[in-house]
Amino acid sequence: MTRTAPQRTTTGWIPLAVLATAQFLVVLSTSIVNVALPQIRTGLDLSDTGQAWTVNAYVLVFGALLLPGGRAGDVYGLRRVFLLGIGLFALSSLGAALAPTAIVLIACRAVQGIGAALLAPTALALVLTLYPDRERRGTALGVWGAVSGAGGAAGVLLSGLLTSLYGWRAVFVVMVPLALAVLVATWRLVAADRPRGGSLDAPGAVTVTAGLVALTYGLSGRWPLAVIGLALLGLFVVLQRRSADPLLPARMSVVAVPNILMALLGAVWLGLFYFLPLYQQRTLGYAPLEAGLTQLPLALMITLSSWVTGKVSGRRVLPVGLLALAAGLAWLSRTPADGTFLVDLLGPTLLIGIGLGVAFVRLTATSSTGVPAADNGLAGGLVNATRQIGGAIGLSFLTLLPSSGTAFLACAALTLLISALATRKA
Repeated sequence: MTRTAPQRTTTGWIPLAVLATAQFLVVLSTSIVNVALPQIRTGLDLSDTGQAWTVNAYVLVFGALLLPGGRAGDVYGLRRVFLLGIGLFALSSLGAALAPTAIVLIACRAVQGIGAALLAPTALALVLTLYPDRERRGTALGVWGAVSGAGGAAGVLLSGLLTSLYGWRAVFVVMVPLALAVLVATWRLVAADRPRGGSLDAPGAVTVTAGLVALTYGLSGRWPLAVIGLALLGLFVVLQRRSADPLLPARMSVVAVPNILMALLGAVWLGLFYFLPLYQQRTLGYAPLEAGLTQLPLALMITLSSWVTGKVSGRRVLPVGLLALAAGLAWLSRTPADGTFLVDLLGPTLLIGIGLGVAFVRLTATSSTGVPAADNGLAGGLVNATRQIGGAIGLSFLTLLPSSGTAFLACAALTLLISALATRKA
């Protein structure tokens, strides 16, 4: 007897809640480890290199594999690849929680990155498929942006709480039941889609993955690797022109500009969340948990702004949001040594939260506009990849600046550039 696929819920929002939870886990896994690193270092006798790779193994693999992960969803089926990704994510989270050595932990973090690279673009593509009409898609992307914005702050808070109460292994344990629940709920609520067919461009996938890993890692000071990465990416471009079924076909040029803007926004986003905790802890003397708590208004405003942006329309929404973001970053660039939360942090972070929420939702929406349904997975992988890689490249240059204040000012200037380019395109 042939087993039929579970029926999809097409009228409600429960599938969106399930897929948004998966996105929350992806963002959470990036930030939840940071506060726990000192305990992990003590517990597993991590070296400085091992401590860095506990973070980098996930981020590098995730960012580099997003493009092939999204295309795999188109070729083999979005739901099938998503379920594989969330399954790998759950197993690797459990492995990280039980890791007896640093090498095992780092390997599990790399597998987490593989799982995230499979589930993140296919989850977004499934959302685009489930909610095709403009109004419902706008609401869905608003929720998507809200969840993405909340995940970072939640990671800092959960990490501090779980580490202090139960130890560092708890930051990985907490993700296991959530991932398994998402797996079961997706299998039950989301019907198997029809794969586009064809084959995955293996030479393209290998060269773009290796190129992005080498470039991103090389920009942290290992410049020969960065040069190798650029050469591999150049080879990727040549291979795409010659391939009969390229990983990144020419028809995706329709979303080139939104993805360039998303890469620039990624630099602003990562720069903010890198330098803000540094300013709070090194200059203002905040404890890690205090720094996390003071970012709650920022996370709340990103969440609220994303939700509202998904429900409104108009060409002026994005430029206005970007101007609010630039103003907040410029205000934050003052970074007084005797600053207080109410006077020097609350106002600028509220403006920043408004701007980030608007920009993330609007650019995510435009990055799929005009893309055929058969390329939804690739579109999801591309917009995630450009944000991740743009953030990594941007941060490598921002860290060369002399102070947090200068970095915030540079992010404000970068935001004005995004606004100018977005206005010109419109």
